[in-house]
Amino acid sequence: MINSELHQKIYVAGHRGMVGNSIVSTLHDSGYERVIFRSHEELNLINQEKVEQFFFAEKPDQVYLAAAKVGGIYANDNYPAEFIYDNLMIQANIINSAFKAGVKRLLFLGSSCIYPKHASQPMTEDELLTGKLEPTNEPYAIAKIAGIKLCESYNRQYGSSHGIDYRTIMPTNLYGPNDNYHEKNSHVIPAMIRRFHEAKIQKKDFVKIWGTGKPKREFLHVDDLAKASLFVMNLDKQIYESNVSQMSSHINIGSGQEFSIRELADIIKNIVGYSGRVIFDNTIPDGSPRKLVDTSLINKLGWKSSIMLNEGLKQTYRNFLSLETVD
Repeated sequence: MINSELHQKIYVAGHRGMVGNSIVSTLHDSGYERVIFRSHEELNLINQEKVEQFFFAEKPDQVYLAAAKVGGIYANDNYPAEFIYDNLMIQANIINSAFKAGVKRLLFLGSSCIYPKHASQPMTEDELLTGKLEPTNEPYAIAKIAGIKLCESYNRQYGSSHGIDYRTIMPTNLYGPNDNYHEKNSHVIPAMIRRFHEAKIQKKDFVKIWGTGKPKREFLHVDDLAKASLFVMNLDKQIYESNVSQMSSHINIGSGQEFSIRELADIIKNIVGYSGRVIFDNTIPDGSPRKLVDTSLINKLGWKSSIMLNEGLKQTYRNFLSLETVD
């Protein structure tokens, strides 16, 4: 990588989140010298005028769009309006403002929930828009699909005339340091870590886990995703374009391994050191029965995940213990 590349100004949207934070760290570790970001207090990404003013003032060369409103099944099911509106506005404002300000390279980070509830497993990129979505996170999924199509549409209309190159990646379920450990609004791994830890401290006889424990999920450490993000962003344009199409340009990012929620609970229980029972509450919806993404394309291009689940969970638990308070 030449020095001029490392000197480019890079804006990471969502730097306080788990994904954005890891991307910022990975960029710094890779030698990038001009990484910029703004807190929500400094820049409300839902405000179109403010976002546009920021882009014209800063003129970044590259954008990593990792900002999003995220949460687990409970949050998605109870706040559908916020999940679709906030994410649509964030994406539209950043992508359109980036284009207006002359940004040539942008990477949009989506989610594997874009695929149909009963998609063939593992889910290949061409499963997109082939069936109905999982109802509990449909608003979030639709927003992420819109983000993919925004990037594709800008590339189709302005790729040749303006030289833009807006790419999209679809990560599987993520975990790692700086996750959200909220009691109800978190994803499955941080939720379990908190529950098992509190049960251990409070000497509870059992821990209740939402759902039947039967669904299978794939998990990817956030640091693996950050490395994959840089890999895809810096992939030679001819190689990238020869492996995707104008109407299907996203690339799956995953670990290639899946575990049942019951298996995951056993792993986290052992890492935390909890000795009580685990009870599954089948009155809570399970979500999709399986969500394993096909990583054949990204693996063929030269990237593979490197952090095994057990190792990553131990690191994540250490991060949880290091927090002074848990909101």
